[in-house]
Amino acid sequence: MATTLDEVWALFREVAESQKDTDRQMKETDRQIKQLSKQIGELGNRLGEFVEAMVKPAVVRLFQERGIDVHEVHTGIEVDRGSEGIEIDLLVVNDTEAVLVEVKSKLTVADVDDHLERLAKFKQMLPRYREVRAMGAVAAMVIPKEAARYACRKGFFVLAQSGETVVILNDAQFQPKAW
Repeated sequence: MATTLDEVWALFREVAESQKDTDRQMKETDRQIKQLSKQIGELGNRLGEFVEAMVKPAVVRLFQERGIDVHEVHTGIEVDRGSEGIEIDLLVVNDTEAVLVEVKSKLTVADVDDHLERLAKFKQMLPRYREVRAMGAVAAMVIPKEAARYACRKGFFVLAQSGETVVILNDAQFQPKAW
């Protein structure tokens, strides 16, 4: 009987030691997953920067071709006023008009909704533009048809990659919504 009890305790110790090894392996796996998630997030940000770098040189020409005589492009605008804030990827302006361009690697309907909220706050958050005709645009490398149609219905210009350049997908009769 004593031998059997000793054997049982030996098994318990083995199981406890095995559990410690499993815990160590799980902690290491968690650490690796967190590191990979961080790297994927950084890659997503870099891809967004790439898309923005591609779109920025084209926006003045594209909007001028649509009769919006913009001549300035401002990037990475961040505004905080009390508890409110907005970020604008590209602000394309002249003295009377402004186009707020939201840039994504892949456009979603939720991105369009977020941009609608941004435009609703724009003149309050940046009062120097209170008197301008504000319009919205979204730009992305990947634009699912559903997101493109939704953005158009909401009154946004839709900018997309076409070969080595960027084009406006809206037809020539498109009239943007003004905020």
